[in-house]
Amino acid sequence: MTPDHTSAVTPPEGATTKASMMLIVTGYIHVDPQGVPQFLAELKDLAAMTRQRSGNISYDAAVDDPAAGRLLIVERWANQEALIAHLDAQQTKAFVARWQGRMRGDVRKFDASNERGLLD
Repeated sequence: MTPDHTSAVTPPEGATTKASMMLIVTGYIHVDPQGVPQFLAELKDLAAMTRQRSGNISYDAAVDDPAAGRLLIVERWANQEALIAHLDAQQTKAFVARWQGRMRGDVRKFDASNERGLLD
């Protein structure tokens, strides 16, 4: 009998692969405090378009510290493909280009493989 090597290549039935795993993108964006209102107005327009994109689960931002110009960013994407499509979209690239050099951030991406209710 020959050993079955397919299990090393094929995930078990029902398993989630990285390509199909939900992603959470979160962190902080910093802009000049004087620029926060303009940044938020432009981000509101981008968010409205982004929320309509295939694979977007949520796309939100909140002002964490107005005096420091710090905003909390939280996004959820169905998978890596959806996130890449968002990052490659003309509207996203234009937004980043407009704010290039006027924003900095520490935003990270996390794999989410076990979503459940808060008390579960």
